[in-house]
Amino acid sequence: MSLPSRVRIVEVGPRDGLQNEPGVVPTALKVALIEQLADAGMPAVEATAFVSAKWVPQMADHAEVMRTMRRKTGVSYPVLVPNMRGLEAALATGVTEIAVFGAASESFSRKNINCSIAESFERFAPVVTAARAQGVRVRGYISCVIDCPYEGAIAPQAVAGVAKALRDMGCYEISLGDTIGSGTPARMQTMIHAVNNEVPITELAVHCHDTYGQALANIYAALQLGVATIDSSIAGLGGCPYAKGASGNVASEDVVYMLHGLGIATGVDLNALLRAGQMICRQLGREPASKAARALAAKAG
Repeated sequence: MSLPSRVRIVEVGPRDGLQNEPGVVPTALKVALIEQLADAGMPAVEATAFVSAKWVPQMADHAEVMRTMRRKTGVSYPVLVPNMRGLEAALATGVTEIAVFGAASESFSRKNINCSIAESFERFAPVVTAARAQGVRVRGYISCVIDCPYEGAIAPQAVAGVAKALRDMGCYEISLGDTIGSGTPARMQTMIHAVNNEVPITELAVHCHDTYGQALANIYAALQLGVATIDSSIAGLGGCPYAKGASGNVASEDVVYMLHGLGIATGVDLNALLRAGQMICRQLGREPASKAARALAAKAG
């Protein structure tokens, strides 16, 4: 199959990238980042998570973020919602898209959301139904689609089963997450082929971590199969808690640089994206994890 002519990027930095930051990230800074990413041409910017402040204190200002930020026409601002309570709070802020978060590993599901995979479906089903009844689109995430930090290799058929369940529930798109970043292109394609037996390729996305330096290669492998939605995080924000000191999310700048080099349209202004990454890294007191961002900054002098 030829590569897609256009790819939709789902920017996850403001939520997945910032949720594990050790210090408090001011609401105004989160809002500024979201707005800059949207202005750079990102078609979807995952804004926050309506989760318990006890478990994810960095997302405690979710309602304020949603009420404060400027929403750009044509841009989607999905939010993570784990249960009905979270959905009700999200709906009160006028969300138009939510995401539910499952796993292909029983051990990871129990440690991450404190329930089995089957129990997670029971928890998500009323959330998805209620959201869709309000005209809110629902995206499904699956963690550990390649390996699990507790169980090791995950069978592609197990991923396919979870993907089918989420689609049957009403999720319009399923994001396949290589949570610990240990996947390789061949394993990525084998898993996607299995999932594609249950879910159309046009309804699949990939969410790659770069822990082993394989993220771009895995994304390219997914593109070869026709996957045309890619999750990424500005400046590579977001660590990998299962591999000490390792990198986490693939950097949006690197993804856009590669896609544009392949002649694939994204609608994203790379220079504006670089500025957004520089802004948030400056505020967080770190260098961007993006190799493209570092190289282009050095080239600019």
